[in-house]
Amino acid sequence: MDRLGLMETYVRVLESRSFSAAARHLNVGQSAVSKSVAQLEERLGVRLLMRSTRGHLVPTEAGQSYYERARRAIEEAREAECAANGAGARLSGRLRVSSDITFARLHLIPRLAPFLTAHPELSIDLLQDDRPVDLIEEGADIGLRFGPLLDPSLTGRKVASTKRLVLGTADYFDRTGVPTTPAELGGHEAVIYTRDRGGGSAWIFRKDDSETSVTLSGRLHLSAAEGVRAAVLNSMGLAIGSQWVFAPELACGAVHAVLAEWTLPETELWVVFPHGRMATASARAFAAFVESNSIPDRNNEYCVGPLSEFAAAA
Repeated sequence: MDRLGLMETYVRVLESRSFSAAARHLNVGQSAVSKSVAQLEERLGVRLLMRSTRGHLVPTEAGQSYYERARRAIEEAREAECAANGAGARLSGRLRVSSDITFARLHLIPRLAPFLTAHPELSIDLLQDDRPVDLIEEGADIGLRFGPLLDPSLTGRKVASTKRLVLGTADYFDRTGVPTTPAELGGHEAVIYTRDRGGGSAWIFRKDDSETSVTLSGRLHLSAAEGVRAAVLNSMGLAIGSQWVFAPELACGAVHAVLAEWTLPETELWVVFPHGRMATASARAFAAFVESNSIPDRNNEYCVGPLSEFAAAA
């Protein structure tokens, strides 16, 4: 078997975690698959697979590294064939997308169906994590990041921006009173999102020609946006948050934005790719989808229209 064939067999084995499942997909005997993997390991001089304590196939460190590169080589070879055949728009294989948990749940996953329908041979692995994960280490083809984009290992483009708002529930403001100036925020209990500007950074509020700096204080510090949402919705404090994080609750009135006449730095949304690596056709198509996708949602004015316009309605 040629080098690309060995790669494809190994990738299929690793993704299915089974020699037999890979054999069924490739329409060959299980022994042929086992021999191909053994031949590949002999050719590379390293062990690629091992058995877990439960008997499952898992990659070694070398096997995982080889898998990421082999999968990309297969995709690029497939794209070259499609381009030569005039079928460049046909997407197939597996696309790994990295995104924040809350953004994916509220704004990305509900919009994926048309993209998957348009590309029936394409599979998506959605890696949800609030941490700024290493795309290469995670084997991701594309990521959604909230800016500014400071990581030199990434290349990308800004596709949207959204307002930051001072948010709280009616119950919370009934207890504490509604702040009328940024300076009054110092007397409020704040829910601090530690991944936003470092959590303790000063916030710059602007109104016409006026500018004021405020540092929030609070006893609850959270590293995930889902936790901030839960705390605010349970009236534990107010928060400075991106509009997309509370879009459903803003639409139905479960939370309220205050100090509306003051503005805060916006949150930028970027589509990013691993630096120094050519983006696959699938990744480029997904980036275009994020930028232009439009799914009407009459129940949520903050989510109507393209993702690139999710900050427009206020």
